[in-house]
Amino acid sequence: MNITPETVQDLINSQDFGDRLKGINALRKLPPSQAFILIQPLVTDQNSRIRYIAVSQLSTLGKENLDLALELLRDRLLNDSEIDVKAAAADAIGGLKLTEAFEDIQQVYQNTDQWLLQFSIVAVLGELGDPRAFDLLQEVLKSDNALLQTTAIASLGELEDPRAIPLLLPFVNHEDWQLRHRLAQALKHFNNPEINEALQILTKDPVEPVAQEAIRS
Repeated sequence: MNITPETVQDLINSQDFGDRLKGINALRKLPPSQAFILIQPLVTDQNSRIRYIAVSQLSTLGKENLDLALELLRDRLLNDSEIDVKAAAADAIGGLKLTEAFEDIQQVYQNTDQWLLQFSIVAVLGELGDPRAFDLLQEVLKSDNALLQTTAIASLGELEDPRAIPLLLPFVNHEDWQLRHRLAQALKHFNNPEINEALQILTKDPVEPVAQEAIRS
């Protein structure tokens, strides 16, 4: 099939779900300026699967109009009925570095008990690059959820805020090797004697992937 805006429009307007999936996936083969126009109605589609794919694609297509992308993604983050769509909106906000949505992201994190959504938000805070995220990540480090802690460590590394150093160093001897592995990755974003000493310790870690990551860092 020849991929044109018209053929893709026909597919996404179809009553057949399979055709609609083909259409939304075919958007990737169109110039971004054309695909961005066609994807906008799909962000609020009645079908949650269609909404999820559309919101996910905004992480790249949103560059065509950041103001409009912010409006669309903020609406899905705050109002969508499905957790995975909210999580996809958070991911896209981070990918587009829409720092204007930071307070919305923080609000959603604090008001949800859904771990998938919490995880997605913590994961994007480093990529988002907003220094206001430091306080939230500091709180997440106190969580009893090891996955959230591990993800917060990664995001603190991406933020490169030196205030994170004393928060990260105590995790050098943490019992979870996956957390130590992520710590070794995070510490490479900093450079001072304490960090170098911590990395030296991790190069001798009994778990090889941790030691190798510390050597690379």
